[in-house]
Amino acid sequence: MEWLKDYWWIILIFLAGVFINTIKALNKLNFKSYIDKKGIKPIPYDDEENDQTQKSVEHKNKK
Repeated sequence: MEWLKDYWWIILIFLAGVFINTIKALNKLNFKSYIDKKGIKPIPYDDEENDQTQKSVEHKNKK
């Protein structure tokens, strides 16, 4: 463990390099093409409740 006290900075530089390369690789990742290729469909969002409450508020405001 004596070498760890002497060369801790090399390990730190190595880990920083791995972290930076991981961030670069994740930025290049195109998840939309992956989703299209796999045929994964987005979860449908049903906004009927919000539409009804909005319509009732608009209806009350007209009176």
